[in-house]
Amino acid sequence: MAALAYHDGEFVPLERAQVPVTTQALQYGTGVFEGIRAYAQADGGLAVFRGRDHYRRLLRSARTLRIDVGPDAERLCEVTAELLRRIGATTDMYIRPLAYKRALLPGTPPGVQLTGVSDALTVNAFRMGSYTDRGGISVAISSWRRPDPGVLPVRAKITGGYVNNALAVDEARAAGYDDAILLNGRGQVAEASTANVFAVVGGRLVTPPATAGLLEGITRDTAVTLAADLLDTETDVRDLGRDELYDADEVFLTGTGAEIVPVTGIAGRPVGDGVPGPLTTALTTAYHEVVRGRDQRYHHWLQAVGPATA
Repeated sequence: MAALAYHDGEFVPLERAQVPVTTQALQYGTGVFEGIRAYAQADGGLAVFRGRDHYRRLLRSARTLRIDVGPDAERLCEVTAELLRRIGATTDMYIRPLAYKRALLPGTPPGVQLTGVSDALTVNAFRMGSYTDRGGISVAISSWRRPDPGVLPVRAKITGGYVNNALAVDEARAAGYDDAILLNGRGQVAEASTANVFAVVGGRLVTPPATAGLLEGITRDTAVTLAADLLDTETDVRDLGRDELYDADEVFLTGTGAEIVPVTGIAGRPVGDGVPGPLTTALTTAYHEVVRGRDQRYHHWLQAVGPATA
């Protein structure tokens, strides 16, 4: 498979997709990004899952930091498909678009700022299959709190904001856990390090609202939709307390990278019977049927990549 990236408006060898140490985003965290998956399909092809939705979110995030990405969501989808064709991708892939502040424009004085700085876009892709344990993971409740939206625009996927997530997951793994769940300033559940949180509480599926200080995940929306359509289960979008997690019958996380992963232990306590619950298992099965193209009702979420370029 060829090592290529889309960088500065052209497809280049991956080793040429570099930035200087003076890059503003490197120094100040002023970039936005997405994580997008492409899945090998049941018919032998390859398709990007919900690429348009990811790129629409990237553009919303970019507006927050005054980044002019250039291409619209449709063109970004075309660029992604072409990149996958050029590198000869045929297996599950992970796509990472990054839009960022690059260099001071002439006449702009040095300093932390969003205007007077040039913008750039890079997209790269690499092989990545499922990496989470479908048998379940254990999570800690982090001592680090999710930033208040008045401190950091957490609904935008901003590179600098992920220092908070990195600190939380590092703390959790040092203590022997797989991941961390962060609470917000009100002590309510926000999200995991790179995933949204769901719980089955009193027979109801619950997930925190955007106002809890979370990134509104594409996989989160997928899970809510599939639970309603295929499992006849509506989701209550409401504040979720730490004590409710401890008493929940099931807990699972959703994210593009993580997909749908059961949480079988929280802070040293088992969740339910300590094994993936029935709703989590059914939803995971449904999700993989959809992303592999085996459920035609959701074909609109899939963008076929087409044959590799010779």
